[in-house]
Amino acid sequence: MDRRQFIRQAGVVAGGAVAGTGLAAPAIAQEAPTLRWRMTSSFPNTLDTLFGSSRLFSEIVSKLTDGKFTIDVFPAGELVPGLQALDATQDGTVEAAHTVLYYYVGKDPTFAIGSSIPFGLNARQQNAWLYNGGGNEAINEFLTSYGVRAYPGGNTGTQMGGWFRKEINSLNDLQGLKMRIAGIAGQVLAPLGVVAQQLAGGDVYPALERGTLDATEFVGPYDDEKLGFYQVAPYYYYPAFWEAGPTVHYMFNQAKYDELPDSYKAALENAAAVCNTRMLADYDVKNMRAIRSLVGKGVQLRPLPRDVLDAALASSQDLYAKLSASNPKWKAMYDPWSQFRTQIYEWFRVAEYTNDTYNYSQQAAGK
Repeated sequence: MDRRQFIRQAGVVAGGAVAGTGLAAPAIAQEAPTLRWRMTSSFPNTLDTLFGSSRLFSEIVSKLTDGKFTIDVFPAGELVPGLQALDATQDGTVEAAHTVLYYYVGKDPTFAIGSSIPFGLNARQQNAWLYNGGGNEAINEFLTSYGVRAYPGGNTGTQMGGWFRKEINSLNDLQGLKMRIAGIAGQVLAPLGVVAQQLAGGDVYPALERGTLDATEFVGPYDDEKLGFYQVAPYYYYPAFWEAGPTVHYMFNQAKYDELPDSYKAALENAAAVCNTRMLADYDVKNMRAIRSLVGKGVQLRPLPRDVLDAALASSQDLYAKLSASNPKWKAMYDPWSQFRTQIYEWFRVAEYTNDTYNYSQQAAGK
């Protein structure tokens, strides 16, 4: 039998087998449903890295499903206010949301652990906990009672401590300071004299301009420059000890998610993982350039005073102990997270810290 005859006969047999089982290729493709979801974002579309990540997510999901599963993305305020993304997903107003879990600490402080808590994990450590340290499983178990589930979908890296209208030279300068700050960091700073407020990104600049806010934290140089904070608050402090590696999540209505075929669930998970990697890389490059631009505009870079850091650390440890004693859900997630933090800090001190410290010191010395 020559090669051409073999191929012809094999094609007939294969075609007959497919026809006999009723599994012709077009029939398989037709089994995938055509779906259109809506996703609300907690971010305005002016923040191209944060909001742009949700657009990338939608594009990837569409490509992975041959265009059969499309997700329309809406910026904060277009469907619902930015800080109501969880509620809208929970009640089925939308099928999905792009948000940060610590926005919802008013419902339960445990939300914050899934994103970032003061003196927590940096971006690499956070991803290690989420993907390989039981973090994703713990978060979704916690979210069960809210009727949603979530996948990590981005990280900004360590953020800046924020913009201040006046200098902060010591702990005493925090007394009565009105500051926009997210998550449970406000509860940590309250005993230090800070009056914490939580506002959506688009509302911060007007509040600073009017003087109803004395300070704000948001993300880092790239987004902060776009929002213009430097025009009304010239002092830029670092670091944001409350956000060493905050995770942004894609959140889905659990009932709608359960209706999806496995291939579509896989598309959501894999699209989120791509966005998780891309966002951090984007911010590292954009912040690198934006910090130079801001300094060139006269922004005054300042480190947070040591007594502020020490007092905030003590306040956070006191808060975590109280929450562990009073909130079983917090304790169930915090205890293993804390153990993971201790162990990964030990490892990072051995290799990462020593390598980085030497290299940065030599670069600063002009070598």
